[in-house]
Amino acid sequence: MILALAAVSASLAHAESSEGSSAADGGSAETVYVDMTPAFVTQVGQPGQRLSYLKANVTLRVSSKAAEEAVKAHMPRMRHELVMLFSAQTDVERLSSGEGQDALRAEALARINRVLENQHREERVDDVLFTTFVVQR
Repeated sequence: MILALAAVSASLAHAESSEGSSAADGGSAETVYVDMTPAFVTQVGQPGQRLSYLKANVTLRVSSKAAEEAVKAHMPRMRHELVMLFSAQTDVERLSSGEGQDALRAEALARINRVLENQHREERVDDVLFTTFVVQR
């Protein structure tokens, strides 16, 4: 019984190491997460109304080391685009809903990829993830 468990354990370990080497050899796309630190904090809502704030931690998902390097190289411009996008939000109620957050993620992704495109980069960001999203009213 013990020998059977040891054999199964050894074969699983070999299978895991084989999978890792095929991914490292370029057999499949890798997922890399790039944090956009520090967190974004900006005022949102209609001018002249009670102040509301948005705090968002953003992580970008890319599929290659080349895309990760492109994101890091153009991080200041990407942060600028997101600050402008977040601070332009006037509908606090919609921003607090899942639908509003999904729309904001989609627009953030489009703006970030536009930055890469404007720099004549082939790399793209696959997804924008809000790891923290708080609207204070």
